[in-house]
Amino acid sequence: MTGQRRTARSRQIVDGFTVLLALILLAVAWPTLHLTHKVPPAAAPFIAGFAAFPILLVRVNPQLGWAVSAGSALLIALAVPNQPGNTLPFQVVHIVALFALVLAVTVFAPVRTVAVVWVTTALLMATTMARTGDSFAESGFGWPLAVTGLVAFGLLVRWVALSRRALQRSEEETELERARRAILEEKARIARDLHDVVAHHMSMVVVQAQTAPYRIDGLSADARAEFESIGSGARAALNEVRGLLGVLRSDGELPEHAPQPRAADVPGLLDAAQRAGVPLIRSVDGALDAVPETTGLALYRIVQESLANAARHAPGAPVEVRIAVGPDLTVSIANDRSTAARPSDQPSTAGTGITGMQARAAAVGGVLTATPRPDGGFHVLARLPLAPA
Repeated sequence: MTGQRRTARSRQIVDGFTVLLALILLAVAWPTLHLTHKVPPAAAPFIAGFAAFPILLVRVNPQLGWAVSAGSALLIALAVPNQPGNTLPFQVVHIVALFALVLAVTVFAPVRTVAVVWVTTALLMATTMARTGDSFAESGFGWPLAVTGLVAFGLLVRWVALSRRALQRSEEETELERARRAILEEKARIARDLHDVVAHHMSMVVVQAQTAPYRIDGLSADARAEFESIGSGARAALNEVRGLLGVLRSDGELPEHAPQPRAADVPGLLDAAQRAGVPLIRSVDGALDAVPETTGLALYRIVQESLANAARHAPGAPVEVRIAVGPDLTVSIANDRSTAARPSDQPSTAGTGITGMQARAAAVGGVLTATPRPDGGFHVLARLPLAPA
């Protein structure tokens, strides 16, 4: 925003200076026109205007300004007679404005336009200035050489400006690359920490659950099924963690590797919870395949977190999950009060699960409420839009 204001301020200064210069040129051209050319007093302001006012277009449209200035110069040279002793076909003010417009065209216009302006102006000066041939300036070579030198100077200024602009772009790209590299390094560090802390312990859970039936004698069928369920849940979670690690370690060019559960994966999540021993009552009304990906991801995470909270804070209590796909997606997860005693090493702590679920619902334009029930249970209700918010 500051750069834009500075640029606008610079343009205002340039425009103000251009208007002031045009007025000065007009103030010089009008009173002195009768000294150089034989013109009626009524035509003097118009001829002086053609000499001075085209410079007003030097920033807005220098090609048009040059065309008006060059055309009026040729017309004046052919139609307006000079005063005795004056060898210039048009005023010095006209030459100053014409050369200023040639320089502006050289700096800002396309190269083809620059070539046309250069050749045309050189021919104009060569044909109108060669009156007597007594000096080099009037011999047909001096003024075209002056135009050529002016165009060469303009091309040099143009090259310097383009070089500085390219250098600035290169510096900006370098800064962006440096910032991007810093982000990637931070993501890689987080991935290492996550791998060391979470993936290692979850891998140990999987190994212990799979080897428990071989290490412990006399396990019942229910106990073996319980260990198998623990292993399956831990493996699924470990796969998600590995996918997340892949996203953190990548540079963002492979989004297909990101763990993105969909709404259609929710029944599998409910099956896993039932295998883990959660008394589950489930109801799905509508086609989950029609749910958009972002809304489906929010639905999956909300159900996942709600089931985990119910299993943690109300072990053994029945959990009722109802999902309805209509104009909006409605999900309700309610659990009764637990009848089992909480283990002594598992205190009741206030975590961030509910806050995270509310944030996920809000991210897709939905709303989530989580309230205790009168019977001691808990109820999570979320409404998520099917259309993008």
